[in-house]
Amino acid sequence: MAISSSVVFIFTSLLFLSGYVLQQQTVRNLQAIIKPQPVAPPPPSPVLAKHFGTPPGHSFYDKYLASNRPKGGWSKVAYVQLVREHLHVCNALMLFAVLEEQESMAQRVIMYPKAWDQKVDGQSPLDPHIDTSKRLLRGAAKRYRVMLQPVEPMVKVVGGESVFPLAGLLSLSAYNRLIYLPPSGLVLDTSGLDHLFTLPMETNMLGISAGSEDESITPSVVLLSPSKDSFQTTLESLPSDGYDEDGFLSKIPRLADLPEDQVHIVAKTSSLRHEDDAFDAAEFLDTTSYVHISDADMLGPEYDSPREMTTLARPKKLQPRKAWHDVYEKYRQGRMDVCGLDLEPAPQSGKDTAGVEKQQT
Repeated sequence: MAISSSVVFIFTSLLFLSGYVLQQQTVRNLQAIIKPQPVAPPPPSPVLAKHFGTPPGHSFYDKYLASNRPKGGWSKVAYVQLVREHLHVCNALMLFAVLEEQESMAQRVIMYPKAWDQKVDGQSPLDPHIDTSKRLLRGAAKRYRVMLQPVEPMVKVVGGESVFPLAGLLSLSAYNRLIYLPPSGLVLDTSGLDHLFTLPMETNMLGISAGSEDESITPSVVLLSPSKDSFQTTLESLPSDGYDEDGFLSKIPRLADLPEDQVHIVAKTSSLRHEDDAFDAAEFLDTTSYVHISDADMLGPEYDSPREMTTLARPKKLQPRKAWHDVYEKYRQGRMDVCGLDLEPAPQSGKDTAGVEKQQT
């Protein structure tokens, strides 16, 4: 009898404990349901890597750029390149390739001689480079959303050849602001260049020089505010015969000083020879938006310049020389990647180099 009572007591105790445990679990579950859940903090907003980063089209960037948008919006500003010869076609494509890769929202225009589209007796022009240039231009329109605009010559340069003058860019009155980059150059970061669309202008043309206060030097960047009136006035001021584009460029008013956060937008290879031991090649390439490639002792970045020319033109200091070589190498690689073109062979005669020397001013 005592054993039976013990067994009953043990089982009763176990039953009570199991019921208690189940009860506690139920209470905890009810508390968890009734207790208000903490609200998770919103995810952090994306942060631009630079002060004026390239907009990828997300709403955050649209809001961020609201105060930095050019007048009239991005559809009213454009990068424009004026090409007159095959040598500079690839330079224009390299510019627009970077704009497309880095998602610049500005429009893109290439103006080229209308004669390239014309045929004589059903045949293409005799210049074998014309077909290549036209192929590259068609590729630019398709891949980089470039508007192609053929133009007629307007003025005669020294020697009698007729050309479409740089002042003709002012005729693009559908845009409020244009940026023209005299060839040749290397775009490293479009964000700084895009910011120039918002820069105040008091004249219809404004030049930005890199590396020299000498206003006889060709500006590295030209800003234009097109209009029918400014185009007509500027065109009438040009000589009908003996037009000199270098002289025209040298007379464009210059921007005295860039804002402090934009001082690294433009650089020039010829200025690297004046840098000292404190210069940092990696920082230069990382912080510069556009490098105007122009050295008095070089044929140009499109050419395979002889070693003696390269030795004479390159900076003497180690770090500036590294940056100089890196810029020329990036340009060479860009010609191959974007256009499928290797460097042009160096001209052999003085006659051949006459046209090359003009671009080194």
